[in-house]
Amino acid sequence: MSGSGMPRLMLLDTASLYFRAFYGVPDTIRRSDGTSVNAVRGLMDMIARLTTDYGATHLVACWDNNWRPSWRVALIPSYKAHRVARQVEDGPDIEEVPDALEAQIPLIRHVLSLAGIAVVGVDDHEADDVIGSYASQATLPVDVVTGDRDLFQLVDDQRDVRVIYTARGMRNLDVLTEVDVVGKYRVLPQQYADFATLRGDSSDGLPGVAGIGEKTAASLLATHGTLDGLLEAAGRPDGGLSAGVKAKLSAAADYLAVAPTVVKVARDLDVPALDEAGAALRPVTGKAREELEGLASDWNLGGAVKRLMDSLDAAGRG
Repeated sequence: MSGSGMPRLMLLDTASLYFRAFYGVPDTIRRSDGTSVNAVRGLMDMIARLTTDYGATHLVACWDNNWRPSWRVALIPSYKAHRVARQVEDGPDIEEVPDALEAQIPLIRHVLSLAGIAVVGVDDHEADDVIGSYASQATLPVDVVTGDRDLFQLVDDQRDVRVIYTARGMRNLDVLTEVDVVGKYRVLPQQYADFATLRGDSSDGLPGVAGIGEKTAASLLATHGTLDGLLEAAGRPDGGLSAGVKAKLSAAADYLAVAPTVVKVARDLDVPALDEAGAALRPVTGKAREELEGLASDWNLGGAVKRLMDSLDAAGRG
C-alpha cells in the first residue's frame, strides 16, 4: 500500500475528514479549558496515516470557501438546503455544524499552518471543485481522499487518479479505480455525474428523476452513453425508449436542464500551482516545530502531533 518514492499528490476533502474525526474520536478529549479537540487530534492522525500508507509526496487540504455556492443554489434551490443553519443575504449560508466542532475549525487551520500543509479554497466554490481542478490539471498521479460519492467522477486510470473512499471508516478504506466504480454502479467514472443526476442524492438535496433509480439509470447510460445522448433518444420516435421512461424524463425536463451543472465538479478553476501553494511535504522545523510540539501538551493532543511530524519527516526524506 505504501508509496514507491515516486511523486504522488494527495487531495483532502478536508471538511469530510474533520467531520469524520469529530464523530469518530471521543468528545471527552478536551483542552484544559474544556474545548473539545477530538476533531483536531483525529484529523492529524488521519493525515499521518494516509500520507504514509499511500506514499504522498505532495498534499493539499482542499477547503470549502463556500459549502453551498450561490450559483448552484440558483439552479437548484433545494441543493443542501436541509443543512442550512442560517441564511446569509450577502455571503455564504451558515452550515449546521455542532458547536463543539465549530470551535475546533480555527485550531485545525492553525495546526495545518504550523505543519506546513497547503490549504486551498476558491471563493464561491466547494472543496470538491478545488479537488476537481487539481485532479484534472495535475501532472502527478493523484489520490483523492473523501467520503463523498460525487468525486467518483474524477477517477481516471489513464491519468492515475484514484479515490480513497472513507465512508466505511479509516480501518476499511476503499481505493477506487475505474473497475471498482463500474463494479459498484455499472457506469464508468466519466458517466458518474450523469448517473447521479438521474438517480438524485438526498444527502445533497438533489431530487433526481422520479421513478428512475440506480439500476435504471445505469441501464439507460449503458445504452445511450451520456445524459445528452439519452435525452436526444427520448426526443426521437425510434430512440428505443419506452413511453414510461420518456414520460419520466419529460416530467423532469426543468431539473435535467440545470442539474448537470450542479452535479459536475469544476475542473478549470485557477488554483495555485503546487509549488506556489507549498504542497510538497517536508519536515517541520524551527519555531513551527517547537510550537507544534508544545500543542501536544497544551491542547491535549497526545501522540497525534508526533505521528504527524514523523510522517512529514519521512515524506520529506523520501
